[in-house]
Amino acid sequence: MSGLNRQTNIEIIDVDETSNDSIIITDESTKKKKKNNSENKRKGKINGLPAEKKSSGSESSSSEGNASEVDDKSEDENDVNVGDSLVEGRKLFVWLISPVIPEDFFSNTWEKRPLHIKRGTEEYYKPVISTPIIDKMLRNNNILFTKNLDITSYTDGKRETHNPEGRALPSVVWDYYNNGCSVRLLNPQTFIPKLALLTATLQDYFGCFVGANAYLTPPDSQGFAPHYDDIEAFILQVEGKKHWRLYAPKTESEVLPRFSSGNFNQDEIGKPIMEVTLEPGDLLYFPRGTIHQGNTVSGHHSLHITLSCYQRNTWGDLLEKIVSASLQVALEEDVEFRRGLPRNYLSYMGLVHSDEKSSERTAFIEKVKNLTEKLFSYAPIDAAVDQMGKQFMHDALPPVLTPEEKACSAFGDGYIMKENGKLSSGVEFTEDTRVKLLRGHILRLVSEEDGMKLYHCVHNSLEYHGNEPQYLELSEELAPAVEFLVRSYPEFIQISQLPLEDNAQKITLVGDLWDRGLLLTEGPLKKS
Repeated sequence: MSGLNRQTNIEIIDVDETSNDSIIITDESTKKKKKNNSENKRKGKINGLPAEKKSSGSESSSSEGNASEVDDKSEDENDVNVGDSLVEGRKLFVWLISPVIPEDFFSNTWEKRPLHIKRGTEEYYKPVISTPIIDKMLRNNNILFTKNLDITSYTDGKRETHNPEGRALPSVVWDYYNNGCSVRLLNPQTFIPKLALLTATLQDYFGCFVGANAYLTPPDSQGFAPHYDDIEAFILQVEGKKHWRLYAPKTESEVLPRFSSGNFNQDEIGKPIMEVTLEPGDLLYFPRGTIHQGNTVSGHHSLHITLSCYQRNTWGDLLEKIVSASLQVALEEDVEFRRGLPRNYLSYMGLVHSDEKSSERTAFIEKVKNLTEKLFSYAPIDAAVDQMGKQFMHDALPPVLTPEEKACSAFGDGYIMKENGKLSSGVEFTEDTRVKLLRGHILRLVSEEDGMKLYHCVHNSLEYHGNEPQYLELSEELAPAVEFLVRSYPEFIQISQLPLEDNAQKITLVGDLWDRGLLLTEGPLKKS
């Protein structure tokens, strides 16, 4: 992470003289050190994301899901996932929004206002994706129109989609692009390993799914109509230039919305609160609900990544689960919730009677208030949070493994098939073997009606919801051992430390978790 904590000169500019709702931050230090190759390229890597190797054809590879492996093995480039995944997620976010400090960002900007970081370092995000990488992706993988890629245009205020059926062959895609259409990659992390590494690492930091789309727009064109989204958006400008106009939500109900909007006409959205031109290396953040539109600059194409997070990850979404569950518990445990309504309540309650004042109405409303207040005492808050965590496990990308992690997990250690059907020796656990969870947010222990379940994301697909929820059924007596592993992370613990009655039980549990790829050992296990 060298170079990330350097001192910076930050210039803050109010974009609109009539509004303080948006700011630009210029990282002057990157301009001053532009000639310093080691500073700009960070010794060939950016937080575990190696600089593009022009001679390599391995930037794009097909993946069928499950925990992913980083194929590139140059020195130190994979250190992003070593140690504590929560700490490494923060380091990556620090790099993403440098020179802004995360604490300042979440206090002053997050969910409040747009932010433009003008960095002046063209290669900053290019290790993640580029137009040559996209071309290789199209040639080496079965990319499908509509599922993986959209072809769009925006003419005379209207957006059109031009997706043929079947595979998106490069010659077809580039013909559309040559004729002024934009290319949108819907799940590029499925096929671009460095983007999978970026998003999988950030999701541990945010505690929710982090998605990615990539947008390639030809010169002098606009790909999408004005609209707002239901996600927090981080725009990473990789190539070319793009001019963005951001608009405030039209109504209070559209601030931090739970669902995306349709397309707006220009006369519906008012004046921009921010108008900026992104250049390579720049970042633009805006909260969900911010109406936005972008078009390329004359003579310049544009390639950018949109990182998205916090889709339906709000207090309201949690309360939706809490209130529903609270009512079920209250109905089972408290007779007051099961008592019948007043025999004649329809004669004084409802819209027709809403302006009336009577003792019956007053008593009825007071009863509802009392029951509502009492409902909180039955609120299963932790259980509702576990349901949010369970959803995260289904949404999440699988972890991207370093070679070192693979060698210390079921993905690389253990039996190996050799010639003539012979196997190498497998691994054996002892009470002295030291283990820890693969990631800080790799699993969620959930108590459900039919028993304890251990939901995890190790076997998830790189495509969003490409697999059904993955879980391991667990007896209640084993739950304390799983809790101990969760609380001990990121430290390794000896199997003997698990709070179970006998060592055989401890070793069996560790073996079950190991077989599903949930654990790391402190080093590769010796073959018996």
